[in-house]
Amino acid sequence: MTQGPTSLLPVWARTTARRPSSRRQSLHATTAEAMDGEEAHHRPSSSSSSGRPFLSGLCAAALRRKPISARASAAASGEGLVRQLGVLELVLLGIGASIGAGIFVITGTVARDAGPGVTISFALAGAACVLNALCYAELASRFPAVVGGAYLYTYAAFNELTAFLVFTQLMLDYHIGAASIARSLASYFIQFLELIPSVKGNVPSWIGHGEEFFGGVVSVNILAPILLLILTVILCRGVKESSAVNTFMTTLKIIIVIVVVFAGVFEVDVSNWSPFMPNGFKAVVTGSTVVFFAYVGFDAVANSAEEAKNPQRDLPIGILGSLLACVILYVAVCLVITGMLPYTLLGEDAPLAEAFSAKGLKFVTVLISIGAVAGLTTTLLVGLYVQSRLYLGLGRDGLLPSIFSKVHPTLHTPLHSQIWVGCVAAVLAGLFNVHALSHILSVGTLTGYSVVSACVITLRWSDKATNSRSLGKISIWQEGVFCLVIVALCGFIAGISYRFSYSIAFIIIAFLIATVGSFSLLYRQVYVPVDPPRFSCPGVPMVPIVSVFFNMFLFAQLHEEAWYRFVILSLIAVGVYAGYGQYNAVPSTSDHSSVAYHGVPSEAP
Repeated sequence: MTQGPTSLLPVWARTTARRPSSRRQSLHATTAEAMDGEEAHHRPSSSSSSGRPFLSGLCAAALRRKPISARASAAASGEGLVRQLGVLELVLLGIGASIGAGIFVITGTVARDAGPGVTISFALAGAACVLNALCYAELASRFPAVVGGAYLYTYAAFNELTAFLVFTQLMLDYHIGAASIARSLASYFIQFLELIPSVKGNVPSWIGHGEEFFGGVVSVNILAPILLLILTVILCRGVKESSAVNTFMTTLKIIIVIVVVFAGVFEVDVSNWSPFMPNGFKAVVTGSTVVFFAYVGFDAVANSAEEAKNPQRDLPIGILGSLLACVILYVAVCLVITGMLPYTLLGEDAPLAEAFSAKGLKFVTVLISIGAVAGLTTTLLVGLYVQSRLYLGLGRDGLLPSIFSKVHPTLHTPLHSQIWVGCVAAVLAGLFNVHALSHILSVGTLTGYSVVSACVITLRWSDKATNSRSLGKISIWQEGVFCLVIVALCGFIAGISYRFSYSIAFIIIAFLIATVGSFSLLYRQVYVPVDPPRFSCPGVPMVPIVSVFFNMFLFAQLHEEAWYRFVILSLIAVGVYAGYGQYNAVPSTSDHSSVAYHGVPSEAP
């Protein structure tokens, strides 16, 4: 008999789980087991649930894992989205999500501290994202093509509560990011209109730039929510329509960025690159954490799995292709802009436009304004798209109200989820200066990427090996998870030591401990090879280990308020899960296959 993830539960949970119950009584459902070719559902009866201590029930629910094939069958039964995205659309989707604020806004902000070294900041963040993208590409090619991305992978590899925490951290990033980008788009749109002499100076600040009231507590911006609602309507119409808009505008901004780079090359003064890192390498590393969020496009590609025509083949191409294109464009723009003007003269709101205006290239400034509008529009469009698909996944699994799981029968879009994320972003963008919250972004992104990298390792472990060996009172699987946690903590400690200039000995010790944990992961675990033609992340487990370590190193460079946000939001998420999620989640369905992936690990009792 092959044992499934229910073996994680205590003995009493596994005993009572075999009693049949109604749908309402399946509140603490465990994952399905494959037994001699027949399906077996594990759901506790109401009597066992009512007599169970709250903390014990919470722990039992939190440790559940998702049988991925169940979500696949739900999507295939007619409740899913329509597959209309080819490989080109996926690549442009990733570029559309990334190339926007990163080029037209963030470059100037980071350059004020990092100087021309902002180029290295983008390169470092890009290198970290390449490692993450390799992990994403493997999981996207191996999992059934349904929505969920990092949340879905975590649900299969670790447990329900960890998946919900990943979702909440990512979602706050997306909500704040969407509102912030909407306000930047409104500001750029007004600047573009003000190129018309009769309009310049006649637009009230409360329309597009934002006007503060009540001592800055409220910052009214009328245009930002209007733009958000327009994009929400486009997304509600269908993925074909929204993909067409994204393809056109992304192609336009890529052409404009290339033109801007070639025009700026002839205005570069290499003396502006000296000193290249005026505030030292530490400022460059800190800058890399700020620009990290500019590379989130490949996460959007992973979340489009249910709408990709050939997901197992096209998703890895879309993920890696879009990321590499973004790295090249970011680095090229940074070199040009810091070579055209001294970094101290670069503006923080529209650095590209100001650099070319200073050189008297007015026609390029017009192109930049058009490119900025197009770039921010696609970034916002894809961001709203990803949010709705994540809410759709949580709604299907019962961790959020079922209204989020509805797909419109004719439009084939998650209408309620899409309207919800559009309204949330519209309220934030219309009433608050969310730019002030930019320093707490990237928390969810770095957290999600770290967990995804760990998922590649855990999902490659052999079930047979994890069941047959143990170390003392813990199994080999538990030992491996412990080592992953140690690697992550060592990365964070090394980052803290570097940031606050502690003794180099702390960094060395943290690195050595992480190395010991890595060797344990390398030699005590048995890894199942991934067969072609599906994509296989190279160098498993070392590449994902380095990814986890580096992500947590960058996490340590974030502003202290970002750490507070991580802790507070995690506590809130645990409370929401304890009060709602654990009782309504349905991790198993009538699907009789257990897990459509190599070795979602199970343990012997």
